[in-house]
Amino acid sequence: MINRFCKTALWECSKTLIAVAQGYEPAETVIRNAKLVNVNTREIQEGTDVAVACGRIAYVGNASHCIGSSTKIIDAAGAYLSPGFLDGHIHVESSMMGAAQYARAVIAHGTVGIYWDPHEVTNVVGLQGVEEMVKDVRRTPLKAMVTTPSCVPAVPGFEDTGSSINADDVAETMAWDCVVGLGEMMNFPGVLAGADQPLEEIAATLKADGCVTGHYSVPETDRGLNAYISSGVRCCHESTRPEDALAKIRLGMYAQFREGSAWRDLSRLAHAIKETGLDTRLCCLVSDDTHPNTLASAGHIDHILRRAVEEGIDPLVALQMATINTATCFHMDHELGSIAPGKCADLVLFDNLTDFNVSLTMIDGNVAALDGTATFDAPAYDYPAWMTNTVRIGHEITPQSFAIPAVDTHGNALEGDSACVRVIEMASGRVDDRETRRTVPLQNGLLESSPDQDVLKAFVFERHHETGTRGCGFVSGFGITGALAQTVAHDAHNLLVVGSNDEDMALAANTLIECGGGAVAVRDGKVLGLVKLPIAGLMSDKPLEEVALEVDGLERAWENMGCTMVSPFMTMALLPLACIPELRLTNRGLVDCLKFEFVPLVVEE
Repeated sequence: MINRFCKTALWECSKTLIAVAQGYEPAETVIRNAKLVNVNTREIQEGTDVAVACGRIAYVGNASHCIGSSTKIIDAAGAYLSPGFLDGHIHVESSMMGAAQYARAVIAHGTVGIYWDPHEVTNVVGLQGVEEMVKDVRRTPLKAMVTTPSCVPAVPGFEDTGSSINADDVAETMAWDCVVGLGEMMNFPGVLAGADQPLEEIAATLKADGCVTGHYSVPETDRGLNAYISSGVRCCHESTRPEDALAKIRLGMYAQFREGSAWRDLSRLAHAIKETGLDTRLCCLVSDDTHPNTLASAGHIDHILRRAVEEGIDPLVALQMATINTATCFHMDHELGSIAPGKCADLVLFDNLTDFNVSLTMIDGNVAALDGTATFDAPAYDYPAWMTNTVRIGHEITPQSFAIPAVDTHGNALEGDSACVRVIEMASGRVDDRETRRTVPLQNGLLESSPDQDVLKAFVFERHHETGTRGCGFVSGFGITGALAQTVAHDAHNLLVVGSNDEDMALAANTLIECGGGAVAVRDGKVLGLVKLPIAGLMSDKPLEEVALEVDGLERAWENMGCTMVSPFMTMALLPLACIPELRLTNRGLVDCLKFEFVPLVVEE
């Protein structure tokens, strides 16, 4: 694969690199006296120098002969020098920041490149939104490598999105100079059924020599997984059990170990490495979704490396999982992911193999961050109006909008003072949920929330085309009284509202409609926390520090309302995601995500 993400193409500068390596010409920069993390051999090489020219590595060893009067010398003073960190699966939009602000945040923590699936913004405003975000991030040094969204909508026929894409669209984007592959193929049921659209999207990617990224979230790891991989899917970040990851690795698929703000899978997946002793070349570290307050307080890939070591993964193995393994997965290891002659000079200095405190990030031979701060500016990007006016409900939302008629599957009114309903049970730190059955109050012909048993109403309103469609159901796991609403609701990103009473739910919904999207917490008629996300209803136009404070305030509001989840905002955002088991709610209704069929709310005995 041709790498378009380096400062200078190798064939344009090879003559210079050859001369620098032999001392005939001086290097532009030499990093001296480092503990080199050699991810090619999984070893530490003490007292090593690296010489850089044309944004690439010319020499590794004792670089005294590469130094001239104009050479910039960086004394590593015995610190560890590693390849820059790569995130193999990330949705920038989940940071709730514009793309340049995201770059500013992660580069400070040693990230030099991301493999980015922008399916959030695409679901709202289409591929034009991706082009705008690419323009934004190109103002920074970050290597933002796009994998074209494959599933817009995520599961056709079960939700309504702001846009849609098909195989022709995918084929067109494969010529874009920012695209390296296909975003997570969430429509695995379509792949297994041999459906034309997903297979044509995969084919368009393979013809362009791109990497097809996966999303296989069911526990079946025999015939279905074999079939899915045989379609051309190369990697998957949806393993939540060690046996999932092992099955994928044994079948030649890259298993991406996820540790994000909410999806904390490392504690379980680490056992796939620790207890087997198997070769880890097909193992990668990814974040998937990371909130701004997590980036500001904990970091990005550096944080995931710390977590990997805490879970017992050898630090050198963890570093391979965040560098060379990821580059190899995307057919880019000839350019990225290791410190070797000819490779891009994407380098990170840090103090030890436990904390990974990053002191310097270099991209294409230039210092991009120093002592935890980016060295470049990222002023606000002027996103067009069609990206900042995307919450269109088409009708007034009142407390009466949250009435759930107590009827059976035939439309007949239920009798009695209670009814058995399906409930979506959410769990902290997990992407999957469970379908449970609970009894809720029946009053005046309506089904009501039951806060005393942590059963809340949940509604999804279509917000793109003013269709007036809405889905209703019940959810447990949040433990709050009041109401929560957000336009970050994967993947269609319709207006999602959860609450214990109709009045607070209406206030929450209308607050977001008025501000153009975001997330809000309401109790007793008062807004306790609000994050405005006017860009596609997904991202803020403010810098990292301000957005992080707003998200901190929202999470404190959740806590004050009774929620004990980690990153509850992100967990709630998965309520409508119909490609993950077991039960989900979209604007069209309740979806059984094991059978992929709509199911009634009321359970008839």
